[in-house]
Amino acid sequence: MTAPVVVLDPCFDAPAAAALVDLCERFGRYRMYAEHERLDTEIGQGLSPRHDALMNFLRTGGLARAQEGPEALGVRTSYFREEYAYGRDERIDGIGTFLYHEPFVEAARSIHGRAVIEPAIAYANLMVPGQELAVHTDVPEYRGANRKLVPQWLLVVMHHSGLFDEYRMPIATAIAWFHDCDGGELAYWPDGAAGGARRHRVSYNTALVLDTDTVFHGVDRIADVGADDLPRIRPGTTLDYSDDRAWTLHAADGTELARYRWDDLRFSVSWKAYCFRDAHERDTWREHRDDLTLDAILDRLIDDLRSHDRVSGDVARDGALGQLLIDEYVTFPISTASSESSTG
Repeated sequence: MTAPVVVLDPCFDAPAAAALVDLCERFGRYRMYAEHERLDTEIGQGLSPRHDALMNFLRTGGLARAQEGPEALGVRTSYFREEYAYGRDERIDGIGTFLYHEPFVEAARSIHGRAVIEPAIAYANLMVPGQELAVHTDVPEYRGANRKLVPQWLLVVMHHSGLFDEYRMPIATAIAWFHDCDGGELAYWPDGAAGGARRHRVSYNTALVLDTDTVFHGVDRIADVGADDLPRIRPGTTLDYSDDRAWTLHAADGTELARYRWDDLRFSVSWKAYCFRDAHERDTWREHRDDLTLDAILDRLIDDLRSHDRVSGDVARDGALGQLLIDEYVTFPISTASSESSTG
């Protein structure tokens, strides 16, 4: 079954769209995505937060199928992110217009067929020339299990396993763009991993709304930058607004690594909302009436592995089990450019 996708074009009126660009500049400094969240758990030993997507990217070379070393591939996916709002915490003036945008809410209702929509998160992604976003599905949430409590890759495994659907918090995601960009198309698989990819060109003041927890997606490379010309992005690198629509890439020690014009970058703002059947379902989540625990999650997954003769006896709950869970349950798309169509 093809996953529903809602296109908003235009997404906002002209002043509101322009205000999002101003907001991006006012926020000022953007850190690397990988530095935002990491949980130290036994099951996560030796695994990165999105180990599933990372290993697939290194194995395949990403959407570009690049035959490059891990250092270059690492730079290509070390993009920059900051949260503008989380729950009722609005972290910069002006984000409320985006967070409570009624067309997003209406689109979310149609995506999941649920009446009660609770906007929850707004965050920005900034990417520099030569970067791309590895194919992945977003991190889902469950009652009692979210990215603050459970490793991100494990939440992804839970969704792809189908073993925890009664606890799942359906989330609708809007991805909005506020400048035109050559390259950096959004590739997505609405017909599932076995289907073909579609591509959506980045265009000013447009958005797509879909279930990104279920639909695989990624971002095509922005500009044809060879491995030798990539900036030296390492832990602690930041992307900072300078002035007059200019941006500077700084190393952790403050050294300038590169400068970019606004049009060189890829800027998107994502919106996420929980989607409930009714107020009772929403209140069950709010009041933690029927929450999962990490032990219960692992017990169910291990029992399922045993039922398929994938493990036996006592099973260590360590990074090796984590890799097995990823390999067992997460199947990535294999379609290539020759089988893709475009939208937008």
